[in-house]
Amino acid sequence: MNQVMEVLLNRRSIRAYEDRPITEEVKDEILRAAVRAPTAGNLMLYSILEVKAQSARETLARTCDDQPFIAKAPLVLLFLADYQRWYDYFIASGVEQLCEQRGESLRKPEEGDLFLACCDALIAAHTAVIAAESMGIGSCYIGDIMENYEAHRDLFALPRYVFPICLVCFGYPTQQQKERPLTPRFRRDFIVFENQYRRLDQHEFEEMFRERQEQMLRGGEKPEAVRNVGQLMYLRKFSAGFAKEMNRSVRAILQAWTGE
Repeated sequence: MNQVMEVLLNRRSIRAYEDRPITEEVKDEILRAAVRAPTAGNLMLYSILEVKAQSARETLARTCDDQPFIAKAPLVLLFLADYQRWYDYFIASGVEQLCEQRGESLRKPEEGDLFLACCDALIAAHTAVIAAESMGIGSCYIGDIMENYEAHRDLFALPRYVFPICLVCFGYPTQQQKERPLTPRFRRDFIVFENQYRRLDQHEFEEMFRERQEQMLRGGEKPEAVRNVGQLMYLRKFSAGFAKEMNRSVRAILQAWTGE
């Protein structure tokens, strides 16, 4: 196994860090890798914001579903889907006048542009994560940054065409975190298909979730009347309060982005 594959196959989310700073040189290497990430049309439709202010970190620890470790992480990077920079450049470049000459209306960023910018930002984020991992630095994605859009918009002075798609915490993992078993993934044949999408049947679902079902029954940490992993995950993830807030928040950014 080559070193890249070893890093990829052994990465895990790290939420507890040694009391050890990440040097400016190492941070620079992580960011150098991030900005070399693949990007749509070489547009680089993202910005990266280092969250240094302790007050901002403590706010994020609350607004991102109450996760105190965010405030303690040695390095916190916010990856922003960003079409504002290009839109501002279009205006500065006289694109509005060009459109008038052509008898066209100036097109503003739409839903597809947002999704493309989200892809760019996430690719850059994971490139940073893998670069950090290769240097012994663990990380954890915080998807909860998509919640509480208005609070995060105001906290970071985000303009209309910038969306906080993911927050990533970095730090050297504690020994306990290093020794923690890898979280199992689903078997590949349930995830990877050829040529066409395939929906799974009841038997395949039972096989797919067999290990997690057994773990759930052994653990005993489930609400009463819950009989299987599907019911448990519906209550804990899909219909939980944070999921409802995330969807409300994303609707708010879509309305702000499109002006509808």
